[in-house]
Amino acid sequence: MKKSLLIILLVLIFDQILKVWIKLNMTIGEEIPVLGNWFNLYFTENNGMAFGMQLGGEWGKLSLSIFRILAIIAIGIYIYMLTKRKASNGLILSISMIMAGALGNILDSAFYGLIFTQSSYHTVAELTSFGNGYASALHGKVVDMLYFPIIDITQTDAPWMPSFLFGYDNHFIFFRPIFNIADSAITIGVTWLLIFERKHLKL
Repeated sequence: MKKSLLIILLVLIFDQILKVWIKLNMTIGEEIPVLGNWFNLYFTENNGMAFGMQLGGEWGKLSLSIFRILAIIAIGIYIYMLTKRKASNGLILSISMIMAGALGNILDSAFYGLIFTQSSYHTVAELTSFGNGYASALHGKVVDMLYFPIIDITQTDAPWMPSFLFGYDNHFIFFRPIFNIADSAITIGVTWLLIFERKHLKL
């Protein structure tokens, strides 16, 4: 159980430190190169799921937040049961990564709207007194910033590629989604489960 708590704590710390720094130092759409042209910090926010996917409207946002809370409770119970059964470290740590990622994003939804002013394309957000932020509880936006445009070419550069692969800006970009550390933790945990731990998933 200690290893599980440690991995959850580490993911949450790094996830939230980076999100708060981005929120207080960058405007929406601002981009900072990190490693050449293939890894940038690009500030965007979304109302929904991992990698910028969304559920529409206020009810969609609230429903997703409630689902995340219920999922976190269920995952926490599952981790406890796995620990009692002395399940493999790989299984426990992968489930812990998924829980950590879910917690990281629910913190944004639950609290960021209460403690930050609105970010915009021209204005950096500020911390404000609790409850005087840009949204109510469970309606905050999730902060995303990790962007890996490893391949970025236009249709002119690659006339041999099918036209439907090029976006509205006439660019083919791999990898387009912008995400955060919490999303990465969920992806790593799920991938590990599917590849290495499928036979252990039954209770």
